[in-house]
Amino acid sequence: MRRTVPAPTRKPSRPKGQGQWAMGHREPLNKNEQSKKDDNPLNVRQRIEGIYAHGGFDSIDPADLRGRFRWWGLYTQRKPGIAGGKTGVLDEEELDDKYFMMRVRMDGGQLDREQLRTVAGISREFGRDTADITNRENIQYHWIDVRDVPEIWRRLESVGLDTQEACGDCPRVVLGSPVAGVAVDEVIDATPQIREIHDRFIGDRSLSNLPRKFKSSIGWLPDSPWEINDISLVGAHHPEHGPGFDLWVGGGLSTNPMFAQRLGTWVSQDDVVDVWLNVVRIFRDWGYRRLRTRARLKFLVKDWGAEKFREVLESEAYLGRRLPDLDEPQVPEKLLDHIGVHEQNDGKYFIGTAPVAGRVSGTLLGQLADIAEKYGSDRVRTTPLQKILLLDVPGDRVDEAVRDLREIGLEAEPSPWRRATMACTGIQFCKLAIVDTKDRARDLVDELEKRVPELDTPITVNLNGCPNACARTQTGDIGLKGQLVTVDGQQVEGFQVHLGGGHAAAASLGRKSRGLKVASADLGDYVERVTRRYLAARSQGETFAQWVHRADEAEFQ
Repeated sequence: MRRTVPAPTRKPSRPKGQGQWAMGHREPLNKNEQSKKDDNPLNVRQRIEGIYAHGGFDSIDPADLRGRFRWWGLYTQRKPGIAGGKTGVLDEEELDDKYFMMRVRMDGGQLDREQLRTVAGISREFGRDTADITNRENIQYHWIDVRDVPEIWRRLESVGLDTQEACGDCPRVVLGSPVAGVAVDEVIDATPQIREIHDRFIGDRSLSNLPRKFKSSIGWLPDSPWEINDISLVGAHHPEHGPGFDLWVGGGLSTNPMFAQRLGTWVSQDDVVDVWLNVVRIFRDWGYRRLRTRARLKFLVKDWGAEKFREVLESEAYLGRRLPDLDEPQVPEKLLDHIGVHEQNDGKYFIGTAPVAGRVSGTLLGQLADIAEKYGSDRVRTTPLQKILLLDVPGDRVDEAVRDLREIGLEAEPSPWRRATMACTGIQFCKLAIVDTKDRARDLVDELEKRVPELDTPITVNLNGCPNACARTQTGDIGLKGQLVTVDGQQVEGFQVHLGGGHAAAASLGRKSRGLKVASADLGDYVERVTRRYLAARSQGETFAQWVHRADEAEFQ
């Protein structure tokens, strides 16, 4: 008789560790974590100054070049002439040029006139006159030679600026209201708290090894996209405690877009820095480090939920006290962009201008400094929407200042198209990009101003060169994700189309219609067509995004 042999008993499989330090998972689980364990990335500055600035690009250790350099605001830029089809196919060293992109940290988007002149001069002397205003309120250069980096740092730091932790797995620039301290409607100016965070914690080695990047936004006014930051503190009134901030955590876009979650707490101005610090510490200790694709705070918040995250934040291990509850405050329909002429709380005026898709130059910034000096202004601001503001203009000289700004290419009365178009760096410099964005955005604005001059409300157009959503693809009225598309059997530059995204009260991720793609060369035709359909079909007061979310998909083809 055949004996039946029982199957071996299998032990239940244990879930893989996610590299969470708080659970004792300290061993690096990927090359990025190993690199950070091998040497604190902040130490690379010593090698840049002592070795690489003397030996040039070929002397740079690859582990520093493609990793630790980021902690000092430096990425290698894309080698010219490499087509978008090669992105993701070639090894990184084949895509690398021997020049760098450099980000100048400007927490809160604040610059005085001396700083502006310094930033402009560096662009002209070391960056081939390149300068872009990013949607993180930074200034970004290109064509930077590592041999010039120590001198650039010396000049920036002599006027109170730096590039420290402008990139990397660390707390990056803190967004703030570009009109903090001058806005008529502002109740709390959070500038002191943003400065304290920068001065105390940027470069703090206990926070320089996070699972991945950490993005912050702190300000009273609804002029920053708070739903897509790792932490945001937005102005709110408490019925008992008065003015303070509403706390949001866990936002981010890229290939897995998620809006931040409200924790339902009120944060006083005095508690802002402490709350910020402990949210960062939770991310450091509990964030997932095994897979880079899940190493953002948004994945932890999604898994925990807002209630558990708040419980951990208020625990003895972190904040050590309970925060007051706060009902959800009312928010405006859309973000403020501050374009145009606006009175300040001191009776002077600020002028908000729109360079096309944030593309400026060192020459233009130097001219802006001259205009600021002419009108007695010592303050300029950049915005999270790639705009630039001139503050403190006397009321009787506003019209003259608007004309002077227009002459250098900064328009305070832009068309709706120019006002609402954003673009990432694109294939010109970015190693991740597949298509051109900056030049295409400029040309698109020119086309649409001629084709649809009657547009009477801004429709945001966000051009992104790849899926990573640096230009907030999913939250534009028309979001354009760069990819190759096939036309007549040939692969050409094009975009996948997202429609109807938004922020503030209209916060939503754009709709993706199946197979909706457009060649870059046909972009003007497409945007004109869908815009005219909206204008013909909209009801009284209906926004583009509202129309998109009720319209039939056939309207989007």
